[in-house]
Amino acid sequence: MTDIDGNARSNIGGPAPTEAPSINVLAQYVKDLSFENPNAPQSLQPRENGPALNINVNVGARPLSNTEFEVDLTLQARAAQGQEVVFAVEIVYSGLFRIVNVPEEHLHPFVLIECPRLLFPFARQIVSDATRNGGFPPLMIDPIDFVALYQQNMAQAQAAQPN
Repeated sequence: MTDIDGNARSNIGGPAPTEAPSINVLAQYVKDLSFENPNAPQSLQPRENGPALNINVNVGARPLSNTEFEVDLTLQARAAQGQEVVFAVEIVYSGLFRIVNVPEEHLHPFVLIECPRLLFPFARQIVSDATRNGGFPPLMIDPIDFVALYQQNMAQAQAAQPN
């Protein structure tokens, strides 16, 4: 074994090297997909102002074994002009992950941050294609800070707990 400077070093008598944490994507899939264009073809007419857009993100996970987890990334987007819905799209994009060598105290944030980070580009592309295929410009959802989302959800969960 060598140290940072490239000098040979012995590990005799020292702690055994630990294996690095790893994550493997075993599968990824669309669990649910919905696109609504309730006022077509009128909703496709040119408008003076763009619709108001509301986007919601949610992450859920469930263990399937000690090392395998199913993670659901839910993206919901709704465009409205006043009270009129222009379009609504929702996707639950899921993945099956194998996670090894992550300490127990770090497993929860690891699953709810790193797994959706890997799923997001694929879910984003499906939403973009669905809106484009619905007759609208492709909806390109901005990148999501899953660390901030995790922290926000943990703060909300703590606030909801009785003292």
